[in-house]
Amino acid sequence: MKRVYFFGNGKADGTAKDKNLLGGKGANLAEMTNLGIPVPPGFTITTKVCIHFMDSGEYPDNLKKEVQNFLKEIEQIMGQKFGDPENPLLVSVRSGARQSMPGMMESVLNVGLTSKTIPGLIEKSRDERFVYDAYRRLITMYADVVMEKAADIEPKEGEGIREKLDEIMEKLKSHNGVENDSELSAENLKELCHLFKIEVAKSLGEEFPDDAQIQLWGGIKAVFKSWNGKRAVSYREIENIPHHWGTAVNIQAMVYGNMGDNCATGVAFTRNPATGENVFFGEWLPNAQGEDVVAGLRTPNPLNNLNKISDSQNLPSLEDSMPKIYEELDAIQNQLEAHYNDMQDIEFTIQNGRLWMLQTRTGKRNGPASVRMAVEMLEEGMIDEKTALMRVKPEQLGEIMHPMLDAKVEKQSELLAKGLPAGPGGASGQIVFTADEAEVWHKNGKQVILVRSETSPEDVHGMFASEAILTTRGGMTSHAALVARGWGKCCVVGCANIRISPIDKTLSANGTTLMEGDWITLNGSSGRVYKGQIPLKAVNLKSNTYFQKLMQITDRHRKMGVRTNADSPADAKQAREFGAEGIGLCRTEHMFFDPERISAMREMIVAENEEDRRKAIMKLLPHQREDFYGILKAMAPHPVTIRLLDPPLHEFLPQDEDQILKLAEELNITTEELNARIENLHELNPMLGHRGCRLGISYPEITEMQARAIFEATVQLKNENQSPFPEVMVPLIGSVEEFTNQKKIINDMAETVKKESGIQFEYLVGTMIELPRACATADQIAEEAQFFSFGTNDLTQTTFGFSRDDIGGFLPDYLEQKILPIDPFQSIDQEGVGSLVKMGVEKGRSVNSKLKIGICGEHGGDP
Repeated sequence: MKRVYFFGNGKADGTAKDKNLLGGKGANLAEMTNLGIPVPPGFTITTKVCIHFMDSGEYPDNLKKEVQNFLKEIEQIMGQKFGDPENPLLVSVRSGARQSMPGMMESVLNVGLTSKTIPGLIEKSRDERFVYDAYRRLITMYADVVMEKAADIEPKEGEGIREKLDEIMEKLKSHNGVENDSELSAENLKELCHLFKIEVAKSLGEEFPDDAQIQLWGGIKAVFKSWNGKRAVSYREIENIPHHWGTAVNIQAMVYGNMGDNCATGVAFTRNPATGENVFFGEWLPNAQGEDVVAGLRTPNPLNNLNKISDSQNLPSLEDSMPKIYEELDAIQNQLEAHYNDMQDIEFTIQNGRLWMLQTRTGKRNGPASVRMAVEMLEEGMIDEKTALMRVKPEQLGEIMHPMLDAKVEKQSELLAKGLPAGPGGASGQIVFTADEAEVWHKNGKQVILVRSETSPEDVHGMFASEAILTTRGGMTSHAALVARGWGKCCVVGCANIRISPIDKTLSANGTTLMEGDWITLNGSSGRVYKGQIPLKAVNLKSNTYFQKLMQITDRHRKMGVRTNADSPADAKQAREFGAEGIGLCRTEHMFFDPERISAMREMIVAENEEDRRKAIMKLLPHQREDFYGILKAMAPHPVTIRLLDPPLHEFLPQDEDQILKLAEELNITTEELNARIENLHELNPMLGHRGCRLGISYPEITEMQARAIFEATVQLKNENQSPFPEVMVPLIGSVEEFTNQKKIINDMAETVKKESGIQFEYLVGTMIELPRACATADQIAEEAQFFSFGTNDLTQTTFGFSRDDIGGFLPDYLEQKILPIDPFQSIDQEGVGSLVKMGVEKGRSVNSKLKIGICGEHGGDP
């Protein structure tokens, strides 16, 4: 088995197609070499070796022999020898996964510098300062990457070896009256290296290795181990990158951007990754190594004059400083983009006036840039329509649809905490801690952010009044997250390091305590919470020609219809502007929490007989009719699927003593009577209790009222020459008998309204499939139902036996121990839940070929 692949001198063993084996970096280095682009020679140790090493803790047999053989090939091309005292070759040791993980794994540069090779390199380069600058970089990287991280040493915050070495360097610069690293003399750097080695031995308990081979194999081992480093694992979990892939290791001859004024290093993109503009974009530094640009150790210069902004007008561009080199680099970037048919992120070094390419990879970009690039590359004939669509990630569309924080101001703002990005966009507001306060402050014209440990349906009015919602508990499918996304509100959940004191009305995080009324800003796309206000940038999709063109392309290729989740006319109107072809789920329970309506709802709940219940529930009829009228009108002639009342009744009742006392007075009953009713409604497991169709069966007047409201709104619109199309959905069906019970009530009410009005109208009656038994008996249900809508949130709960509100207590353990590959409430469990959906579809369609089928759970938005 071939474990090591060589590249150099215009030929390479691998190609870009070998990405799984060589990693992205190694495959692209091979590809650039084959294209005749100047690449320093080197070789790649495959990802399979990494997997073997991670499994066994050992290298495969003969690996060291293969590495030594390929080192000799590098030596032959470069005319240098690794570890040689007179003419030493130095190499870099870098990681390279098959999917880009920028900055997540480790690299070590200048490997091979020792007390034996330093004099020879000084003699060859005739630049003592350059050699000791390279040596201090090697000591820093090697001590940090190999001797600390790879050795599983976890220092306290701020006490890592890199921080200690940086502190020594800053003291030396201060002592010598210089500001920049490049101003340190050769003698300064020589002293610095000596101080570095003393600190390494003191802090890490062993000497910095003075042997080229030990350095090389220490670097290789550290890169392999960095695959399972904390930040790499976290990044893979966020990006859904499999943990079993492993990383390749790239050993490459060093070229130096820090040998003098005719040397430089830089990073560039073939198009602007922030705007998508087709302009060569990048930064460079003279007399520097790559980490200086990437790590922000020095302020870089603009690559060309088009990149200059007000702050960089006086900085020299590479285009002006080294025009011939820039011309060569510009030609290479054009060649690479044309070859890969995508925007490239490239790294380069200039050594003594010669350009070397160190990396190319598909460049990361934000949402607006992604859309623009996809459309323009299509128009340029570079890619086809299907490729253009696949270039834009679903979450990137979310970025361009919501107001975003001003990125420049955000970078300078104080970060308080980080949680889960549950609702996209950005928002600033004054802190409030209760839903009632949020509503009151909002009515007084204030912008507020509701901060809660967690939210409940009782908080809906305050959530609606808020600019954003912040919770310390809950996950991506918690109540706050679901409601916020449904409203397009900015939301951050699960900020565990925030401490809330409802009594004192304070929020504490990161050493800062804020009071009610203080301003905070949320970035719902990243989960970050900032102190103070950050300006927002609004978006206008109608004026975004790139977005409009992309949507036109989408319509030509999509195979599925897309509806929206909407509970209000405003949401329905906005969804139509985004191209929705109807409403797939209109939840009716949120409509009942308005103060004018909640009283009637509560009166109905505590009523002790059907007559009183009917009297109370009919008070809601005009409100419901008005709701449905507005939503059906906004979406006409597209269909609107309206789910009948679903949650258990206790959610509509007050929980604290003051609210109970107030409600008892309103209903003219004693608090004892009200408490008894609340206690009677209490359930040990309400998610599986008296809810959904079970409410309509026990209290048919609820179904009657909602059906009448839907159909009377339909008639009203028909009289206005509108074309409404309601679809009535019965929730939580487990048997066909439950469905037929509710279907009869709905159909009877439709006939009643038709007779009363003299108006004919069309409608459908269907059900939400969210129980395993409904999937198993879908053929029976489909004989009666006109459509199925799979509610995959509850279907996941009832299939796994997980509560989505409580899974946060053990889900991290399941993910860490690989019992579950991913949160099943974010991406559907194809083997279990998916097989039930498949069963339901097949059984349903087997008896009803015209059965309409949709999905309305959170999984519907998961690509």
